[in-house]
Amino acid sequence: MSERVKVQIEEGIADVRLHRPEKHNALDPLMFEALHEAGTTLATNTAVRVIVLSGEGKSFCSGLDFASFTADPSTDLFARKGIANLAQQAAWTWVEQPAPVIAALTGHCYGGGFQIALGADIRFAAPDTRLSLMEVKWGLVADMAGTQLLPRIIGLDHAKELAFTGRVLSGEEALQIGLVTHLAQDPHEAAFMLAQELAKKSPDALAGAKQLFNATGSVSLAEGLRLEEQVQRAMFTTQNQSEALQANFERRKPVFADRSYIPQDLHTPELPGKATTPHAEN
Repeated sequence: MSERVKVQIEEGIADVRLHRPEKHNALDPLMFEALHEAGTTLATNTAVRVIVLSGEGKSFCSGLDFASFTADPSTDLFARKGIANLAQQAAWTWVEQPAPVIAALTGHCYGGGFQIALGADIRFAAPDTRLSLMEVKWGLVADMAGTQLLPRIIGLDHAKELAFTGRVLSGEEALQIGLVTHLAQDPHEAAFMLAQELAKKSPDALAGAKQLFNATGSVSLAEGLRLEEQVQRAMFTTQNQSEALQANFERRKPVFADRSYIPQDLHTPELPGKATTPHAEN
């Protein structure tokens, strides 16, 4: 894996760090490729139960390194990588992870780095973290999945304001508008404490819950309710659900196996014994 992103997995927790500290982890061609590679590898690793995403050094990520693309114009950020292009996948890959992703934000979290943080499920930030969706400063628009992710987190009006102004928020203001989940003097330590707690839960249940919440707002209510049933039916078939049940009866801590549930595309759900048609709910 590229030196631009360091990944270490221990006891089910993947410690993922953007590794270009001398440049505040600014995004260059190698960083985009490394983020895509890391996300692709982690998504298929069923031993990974939680991911902690952070930046090495003083900052999470200071955004795009324009000079690096001038020096090396060969990288095509619009190259397709599934439903997203390479630039978008740097953020979207964390949405696609079956495991929960917790981001630890420090220092600068600007532009592309801001959008990568949006791909996490939970965000810890230091009070003095500086966050900005600053593409408008350069006469550009947010194009790393930010326009799709940010309104889900803080609402459409706040999202538009941040994109229109490009203003810089402190960690404290980010907490007030719901952009970050928690403040912590040491976001990485706080993120790991939560990761350790989540790593003790059924990885199948975590993956199923994340999948359902990710579908919220992108499917109809009727479809969302069917999806909930579909995922729950799948949970009943897992070894880890049986272990959770048995551990509760025996009043002991459960010992969960690696994740066996593989999230599928939930936009065309099919329940056992019932074919899905465009008007199935009528």
